[in-house]
Amino acid sequence: MRIKALKAAFPQTIPIFAGFLFLAMTLGIYMVKLGFPAWIPILTSAVVFAGSVEFIAANLMLGIFNPIQAITLAIMVNARHLFYGISMLDKYRGIGKKKLYVIFGMCDETFSINYTADIPEDVDRGWFLFWVTVLNHMYWIFGASIGALFGSILKFNTKGLDFVMTAMFIVIFMNQWGKEDNHISAIIGVVVSAMCLIFLGKTQFIIPSMILIVLILTGMKKYIVR
Repeated sequence: MRIKALKAAFPQTIPIFAGFLFLAMTLGIYMVKLGFPAWIPILTSAVVFAGSVEFIAANLMLGIFNPIQAITLAIMVNARHLFYGISMLDKYRGIGKKKLYVIFGMCDETFSINYTADIPEDVDRGWFLFWVTVLNHMYWIFGASIGALFGSILKFNTKGLDFVMTAMFIVIFMNQWGKEDNHISAIIGVVVSAMCLIFLGKTQFIIPSMILIVLILTGMKKYIVR
């Protein structure tokens, strides 16, 4: 039963492996070049497993300890997971203790596969969901480990590598822009962030801008969702 589910799940995750390998390697190299020992990105990839949040955490861990900012950023960046969880309630029902892990390991890619997969009738649904989650998690850990080891052993010019997080969020923003019927929410986010940056400075603007964005979007919901 478990092996059959693994065989059914593995082909679904192969495209994820290619993407995760590159991005996680970048994370590993990036964190090592920031001054962290190689085991830190390996550990965070295993216990955090939150992609963009790990890039953010790398910078936060170098600054003054500010748990409120860290928690707020993590929630805002991964708020979409709330809706993922609601969408997966029926699929996760009745799968036993495996539910704890598949909830922890649900990233964008895992959600996409598990939500849309046409699971064969002779394959146990719980084990299929479990193996998809495990495989994607292992790909991420593997990529981060390779990147951390390369970053600690090889000496090369890493100038510009710290731009990877900025580039990643630009790509996410542009991808979301292309999917939207209107761009009101995106424009609000850019304008509010820019204004807070101007008036509060680069070290203090993030949390106020996020709070303002949430308040404005909530107040304008009926105009945005039409």
